[in-house]
Amino acid sequence: MRAVLPLTEHQRATVHMAASLLLDYPGEESFTARLDAVEQALGAPGSLPATVREPLETFVRGARERGQRAMAEHYVATFDQRRRCCLYLSYYAVGDTRHRGAAILAFKEALAATGYEMDRDELPDYLPVVLELSARCGGDEVAQVLLSSHREGLEVLRTALTQATSPYAGLVEAVCLTLPEIDQATAQRVRALVSAGPPTETVGVTDLLPFPTTPVRYPTAPARGAGQPAARRQEERA
Repeated sequence: MRAVLPLTEHQRATVHMAASLLLDYPGEESFTARLDAVEQALGAPGSLPATVREPLETFVRGARERGQRAMAEHYVATFDQRRRCCLYLSYYAVGDTRHRGAAILAFKEALAATGYEMDRDELPDYLPVVLELSARCGGDEVAQVLLSSHREGLEVLRTALTQATSPYAGLVEAVCLTLPEIDQATAQRVRALVSAGPPTETVGVTDLLPFPTTPVRYPTAPARGAGQPAARRQEERA
């Protein structure tokens, strides 16, 4: 088990926002802009300790070298075709079972409780959404619980990406370094989940399939009142 990395709230938010941008689909229109934004944030003096800064810098550098099309192809081959590389956090706990709807509803209610709302059709347990929520909410307990209560899934994702030698492994590693150290019981559950994979009971609900084809925007500012839209990030999935 790794030691806890001491970070300020601002540093943790920087890691989570950077990972949110880079873990989203590398669309043709937003690819370069996202890399530039992360690179600029990492370049600020004393922005992050080297332990978490270097994996992010390595990803940005490698993504520029590979180019948008190659990264997009790798993204689909990794996150769309590998059961243990799913970016939807509740999938690791309940898989495509009858419990998936309730799990997604819990994420939706948690999102609303923080004063944020989705702009378009995307599941609220999508890791880039949860990471952006964490970044923008700072030390908000709800946002932190969403990540810490799905730590097993994050560790399975990190392990699977590492085994696949995916450049995305460094991003999830950086996120895990911002979270509390896992205990022995959690480590045991992670090993079991790595071995068995997520539950496989099929429910046949088409709107729960990962990677919808419609463009997606994410919540970026607290809603001004009940039922009113929040401001949104401008990047969209291609």
